[in-house]
Amino acid sequence: MTSKPGEGVLSVELGLGGTITVGAHRIAISEIVSILEAIAESGSVQGVATELGLSYRAAWERLRALETSLGHQLVQKTRGHGSTLTPTGVLLREALATAQASLAAPMAREARAIRTRLDPILSRQRRPLTLVASHDLLIMDVAANWPDLVLTVAGSEEALARLTDARTDAAGFHCGSLDNGGAGAAFPERADPPSFRVRPLFEREQGLMLAAGNPHGIRGVTDLAERGIRYVNRQRGSGTRAWFDRLLAQHGIEADRIPGYTTEEFTHQAVAAVIAYGAADAGLGARAAADRFGLDFLPVGWERYYLATALSLPEAAFDALAAALAERARVTPGYRPVNPR
Repeated sequence: MTSKPGEGVLSVELGLGGTITVGAHRIAISEIVSILEAIAESGSVQGVATELGLSYRAAWERLRALETSLGHQLVQKTRGHGSTLTPTGVLLREALATAQASLAAPMAREARAIRTRLDPILSRQRRPLTLVASHDLLIMDVAANWPDLVLTVAGSEEALARLTDARTDAAGFHCGSLDNGGAGAAFPERADPPSFRVRPLFEREQGLMLAAGNPHGIRGVTDLAERGIRYVNRQRGSGTRAWFDRLLAQHGIEADRIPGYTTEEFTHQAVAAVIAYGAADAGLGARAAADRFGLDFLPVGWERYYLATALSLPEAAFDALAAALAERARVTPGYRPVNPR
């Protein structure tokens, strides 16, 4: 008998599986894990019986069969302390626990992808896709109200961390200057990881956002340290903050020489607002934010904004959003579509 779609919310959970083969014996890893964990946590064979839904005698028989297959004693009785794992049992438990921990995030990503593929078939309640993205005005304008999409704004590092840990379906991030002689890539180790699909969405111009009319006559990054300019920074972990730090290093400027370096805001728009209200004189950010607040803008360079997803997620899941962003980038000042290189 099959159930009707929509009778329950689809849930997918993947775990450590496979087998260990010793000679002619083939043992399911899931059973080994269950037995060893039950002994370690309960200190008794009764814990194994409860975990596997067996009688006490059947649990002992299952344990002895496992030890025979592996050729080693795994559990020993200790007077007054119940049953404990032998050194071999401890070693085996630790090895499997390490493997389970290292596979937890990839397994969780695969579970999310399976849900995305199966939801339309097995449930009438389609799960909205989630996107954690570094702040960008184009992203906010287009994706904030995109159907069946939940958008969360976070720094590039945090966005990628959430994707890696399977806490989102996609991450939006940027990598700093496109000019090899400029600031360099913010996240080179993330640019093409083997377990993710990375696609460029658009390119945007970043630079120093300055008070209207540039009353301090700022002409470059070095002026920020030499003239006591009040700076407003982006938060740690953001791509823009990483770019600014590299610019300082490129010019040999210590961060403590920048007044306001520790003053942080979490979006390009917030940085622009602080400058527009007269609480700061300069901050690195997107041209679009400077234009929106009527600020002067001193270009630093163009950068590429990326979208990363798990390889197992259907490639078409974000196609429409990517196309919409590319089209808007074509007609929005401070942006441009990605040209093949």
